[in-house]
Amino acid sequence: MNAPFKLRPYQQEAVEATLRHFRQSDESAVIVLPTGAGKSLVIAELARLARRRILVLTHVKELVEQNHAKYQSYGLTGGIFSAGLNRKESRHPVTFASVQSVAANLDQFWDEYSLVIVDECHRVSGEENSQYQRIIERLRQQNPALKVLGLTATPYRLGMGWIYRYHYRGFVRGDEDTPFQHCIYELPLSYMINRGYLTRPEWVDAAVAHYDFSALARDRFGEYAEKDVNALLSKHRRVTRAIIEQVMELATQRQGVMIFAATVDHAREITGYLPAPETALVTGATDQKARASMIRRFKQRQLKYLVNVSVLTTGFDAPHVDLIAILRPTQSVSLYQQMVGRGLRLSEGKRDCLVIDYAGNRMNLHHPEVGEPKPDPDSEPVQVFCPGCGFANIFWGKTDSDGRVIEHYGRRCQGLLAPAEGEDAAGHNGRPQQCDYRFRFKECPHCGGENDIAARTCGHCQQAIIDPDDQLREALQLKDAMVIRCAGLSLSGEGSTLKLTYHGEDGEELRETFDFSKPGQRAVFNKLFGRRFAGGQAPKTFTGVAQVLAAQALLPAPDFVIARKHNKRYWQVQARVFDYQGPYRKAHAL
Repeated sequence: MNAPFKLRPYQQEAVEATLRHFRQSDESAVIVLPTGAGKSLVIAELARLARRRILVLTHVKELVEQNHAKYQSYGLTGGIFSAGLNRKESRHPVTFASVQSVAANLDQFWDEYSLVIVDECHRVSGEENSQYQRIIERLRQQNPALKVLGLTATPYRLGMGWIYRYHYRGFVRGDEDTPFQHCIYELPLSYMINRGYLTRPEWVDAAVAHYDFSALARDRFGEYAEKDVNALLSKHRRVTRAIIEQVMELATQRQGVMIFAATVDHAREITGYLPAPETALVTGATDQKARASMIRRFKQRQLKYLVNVSVLTTGFDAPHVDLIAILRPTQSVSLYQQMVGRGLRLSEGKRDCLVIDYAGNRMNLHHPEVGEPKPDPDSEPVQVFCPGCGFANIFWGKTDSDGRVIEHYGRRCQGLLAPAEGEDAAGHNGRPQQCDYRFRFKECPHCGGENDIAARTCGHCQQAIIDPDDQLREALQLKDAMVIRCAGLSLSGEGSTLKLTYHGEDGEELRETFDFSKPGQRAVFNKLFGRRFAGGQAPKTFTGVAQVLAAQALLPAPDFVIARKHNKRYWQVQARVFDYQGPYRKAHAL
């Protein structure tokens, strides 16, 4: 059967990359294609080419229906297994299903499947008892060589990080616990826009007003508590009204408007300022029938404004949308791309899509996901070359007016190293290994090995590493110990002696000296400061005091300095805690 659709070149490349990977390996794989790139066509083509039974999973009935329709357009018959669509068909060679329905009816899936395809696979977690993992484990009992393929526009999950470990361009993203092993194909959003496959976004300055969420506390996922957001927004009702007035003014020449609200209360307030006959509000609590009706009316352009709270970022396709208003904060580039992506599909008569960010997210749509929440609002993705292997890493960081990186938050190089010639790679399953260079590290007191800053056990000698929290707690309880939150570092020198002064945030000072004429003291200084020079981007081995003083602007300051009383007369520095992460507040971090 010939395909009714001619695949775009990148879609064909994605299909070929999948065939190539699974001919060589049974390890799970991910394809990354931007919103609007036509993932359903790639799925349909892979299903058409398959010779054995396939299960296609996704989390919403709309995507189940969409993927099934594309496959049926080939003239082939596929089954649907979805309670939301009132169909429970599992005997076809290809079954399109909702993950919830399959997980609730595992006893009906005892056949031997060759491939599981997961659409919107960034929703898959690594937890063994998750719905996706229980399904995959059941099917693996029937076929140990089961192949698992995921497709997503955003291969990142807040709180977990990257959903895959190895990238085909030769770098490492996630850790050993990621749900998928390999990213086998990826296409940037800029490629789609520049070649006319997607509508070009046009950013509009939120000149009238905007929200400032920067003062709110964030959780470990980088997001804000709903009650805190509601408390802030309740004080800025005039701001919300002014924002919606601007949105309506800009919408006069627009076909469809999507508004992303921060909370349900916020969404209701927004809806109250919009013309009722042209507006619908969709939340997670909206009745399924009412939701389907509102979405249908919006797609048929009977409604102009669609307000939602975290429910229409994936699996929603309304190509005529040409104005996106973002009124909610997020630290996730992936979520930001999903929201903007709702307005980038091509549609007749659509020239561009206006995007207005009223929440001060400061995201660049074309920047890659970094893999962690933003450390602070001023951070941006920066390129940091590894001094060990030369790989160009992307980390959160800051630049000066000339674009030079002045600070970054990367920990370990993400580059992959091929085994050295003649080296036995069997112990690593024949895989290249991640470069072991660390920009930030915790040194083992037993063997001197460098470990991740959160490590509790040395990865080199397996000995326990001193926990900085225990170290600080113990020092704070001692009468003859002093702990300062270090706010800065100053240096002076005389002859071969270098004097360091650590400045506490409340004006306290601790001092120590290094005699550069003594190899031992010189080595200690270089291990502490030279190795961390310029955030680890350009480690130096200093040989003289003058050389250190000339480069002092790029020397790191520790977060805490611990000293003990010596001979009951003066304080002697005992320890310096760099790159601290824990419950104790660092200087200027109120």
